Amino acid sequence: MEQSSPIGGLDVQKETVVVAVLPVGADRIAETTRIENHPKAIEKLVQRLTARCGRMTFVYEAGPCGYDVQRQLTALGQRCVVIAPSLTPRRPGDRVKTDRRDAEKLARLYRAGELTLIRVPSREEEAARDLVRTREDAVADRLRARHRLMTFLLRQGRVYRETKAWGVAHRQWLTSQRFEWPALQQTVEAYRRALDEGEARLASLDEALQALAQQAPYQAAVQALRGLKGVNTLTALTLVVETQDFRRFPTAAAFMSFTGLVPSEASSGSTVRRGSITKTGNAHLRRVLVEAAWCSRHGQIVSRELAARRQDAPLAVVQLARKAQVRLHRRYWRLLHRGKVPGVTVTAVARELAGFVWAIGQQVPTTAGYHASTGRRSWRRAHGFGRGVENPRGH
Repeated sequence: MEQSSPIGGLDVQKETVVVAVLPVGADRIAETTRIENHPKAIEKLVQRLTARCGRMTFVYEAGPCGYDVQRQLTALGQRCVVIAPSLTPRRPGDRVKTDRRDAEKLARLYRAGELTLIRVPSREEEAARDLVRTREDAVADRLRARHRLMTFLLRQGRVYRETKAWGVAHRQWLTSQRFEWPALQQTVEAYRRALDEGEARLASLDEALQALAQQAPYQAAVQALRGLKGVNTLTALTLVVETQDFRRFPTAAAFMSFTGLVPSEASSGSTVRRGSITKTGNAHLRRVLVEAAWCSRHGQIVSRELAARRQDAPLAVVQLARKAQVRLHRRYWRLLHRGKVPGVTVTAVARELAGFVWAIGQQVPTTAGYHASTGRRSWRRAHGFGRGVENPRGH
């Protein structure tokens, strides 16, 4: 509960910012102002409010406008927090929503301690996260380009049935398609060109992410997470850049809740009702965890590639990865034999996989641990990575 300074609730939009000021000890909003969402206008407003109220605390919801307002207010010497919009309390009978009412509600709820704060990433962390999300967009664009090309050929009666789609033979078949009418030939060439451009863009992003995964502060965490079955470089890098710092979650259950993989619940009295997962959290983490969980279907045999990934990892990390492989494999088939459908089973396995990811994240520092260290070389050597260090696995 914040009582030491006035609260400024902000409703941040693309063009405007609405500010509602709640003084210390007051029950009502003292002032509501609408300004242009521009650094000069925000700086002028802060100067006017601080001249009258002193140092303030500002609060606004995370959204498409990013964290520029928070960074500017922090640079101006004010305290500014960003809260999770999906966890903001909403009264069922409140059917009026305006920018002014939203700003006033944020100020009152923050004073009451009813809001959930989020960790604001640094610019470096945000840049790495945006690069990973750009690759996800590129994958979606390639899928759309493939669908458009194949549906066009299907409308023309061209169907490929010989081998698996998108293999070498299938691509040769796509290249060999010719049409008598010039308009149709131009159409198929345009679709093929769009597909080639999408695949080239995706390949370029893959190279950039592989290079990023080899840089500090991501290399140690990525190397450790790659010891898990189903988690390779891109998945591990996604886990690191989306989480930013595993140590900010006190328990594995807190990290599972952050991924949105925990079941919803509507219990009352002695009646317990649990439903589908909440999906309240980071959707990017949830996607890669579910994808990795599908590998738990297979046996507990360690492939050569997985053994190579575990070769240089610390002993504690390898032990956690082995434990996860055995437990998740048994969990998958136990739930399946109990009659659960594969989708529900994999979601349950992904939730437990998130717990193992959290446990491994406690063994190695991520971005926050790197920035707080004295340097790259001392940081890596202190945690058993790099040359000139005795093998942390002990053999």
